[in-house]
Amino acid sequence: MITNLPVSNDSIASLTRGYVEQPWMQSGLALLLLGVFAWIANWIAKRIVLRLLLRLLNHFPFRIEAGHVGTIVARLSNIVPALVVELGIGTIPHLSSEAVAFVRSLCTAFTILTIAIALSDFLTLLNDLYQRRPDAANRPIKGYVQLGKLLLYAAAAILIIAALMDQSPLLLLSGLGAMAAVLMLVFKDTILSLVASVQIGSNDMVRVGDWIEMPQFNANGDVVDIALHTVKIQNFDKTITTVPTHRLISESFRNWRGMAESGGRRIMRSLMIDQRSVRFLDEDDMERMDRFALLRTYLQSKQGEIEQWNAEHGAKSMVNGRRLTNIGTFRAYVLAYLRARADIAQNKTLLVRQLAPSENGLPLEIYAFANSTIWAEYEGVQADVFDHLIAILPEFGLRLFQRPSGADLSAMAAA
Repeated sequence: MITNLPVSNDSIASLTRGYVEQPWMQSGLALLLLGVFAWIANWIAKRIVLRLLLRLLNHFPFRIEAGHVGTIVARLSNIVPALVVELGIGTIPHLSSEAVAFVRSLCTAFTILTIAIALSDFLTLLNDLYQRRPDAANRPIKGYVQLGKLLLYAAAAILIIAALMDQSPLLLLSGLGAMAAVLMLVFKDTILSLVASVQIGSNDMVRVGDWIEMPQFNANGDVVDIALHTVKIQNFDKTITTVPTHRLISESFRNWRGMAESGGRRIMRSLMIDQRSVRFLDEDDMERMDRFALLRTYLQSKQGEIEQWNAEHGAKSMVNGRRLTNIGTFRAYVLAYLRARADIAQNKTLLVRQLAPSENGLPLEIYAFANSTIWAEYEGVQADVFDHLIAILPEFGLRLFQRPSGADLSAMAAA
């Protein structure tokens, strides 16, 4: 059972006499009261002022996100108890001037650090708001924001050191001049990256979303982030390659943005024709070729041209006259076939040409553009074109060249 013990007048007098006679009790009680005032100020700033400010911001027309602003204001509210301690520490009795100066220096350093962190969060908010713009991918500012944060923390570090040393910041800055060479060595990559970021932004070399290719880094994919020091590339196998920003200036890379903006992707592939299958067309071949609707106009035009030339030059013999070849007719068929396909861009370069023959056969190159830049659709168009051309090649009496394999050698042995 708990009973109330009466407090005698002698006990109160003893405590009062001890408070008057003992300086540490006066200092302790004053520090306790100062701590209570600081806690009350912090509670008012966060529980009342901060909530009222956030409610006020929610009614603004521009609708800044309360979460971002709340974080910034919450950090700034930490300055309030520091200011209370800094202003009230001088009223503490029996406290040495050195201790007062040291506490005030700590409070000043804490205030500077808090303001620097809040400004850093504000720069992050600006970057987030800027990225919502439609043209943000073309002109990213993340590198400049990171540079601003770096300069902000560097200035804060100088001010904090000056506050703790109770010296002017100009004195520290004057001493940094002698360390310029060391600083340039330490921040070499930062300086190079800053210059590279300016050149990349001003020349519009790389944007977020561009497909770039850097074989020296095994990078081949989409740019997902451009920062001050690094550029992140997501390869097509979903791995991430991080490339230093300044390497985009000092080394070459391929940007496929032009292809994506043009709306078409190039097809450039060759059929290797066995040169021993190339020959002139006879009458039976001409009748058979006339079955192809895509060739009728070409055959009529070409036959009339050849007959007129032979008549003008008196070429009565087949040896001395001009004749159609199966390779030339096939080339005309491929060109007409490509022009008839809706998935082949007709407003871009369209060629079917022969390249220099080699020991691997006669290359017949198809140079065209698919109407789609999407990888899967492009590969489908290219595969459809060459599926058809390879399958119809024997109709022209032509063969593809390939190096003899097991099946070829078996067929030769059986023959």
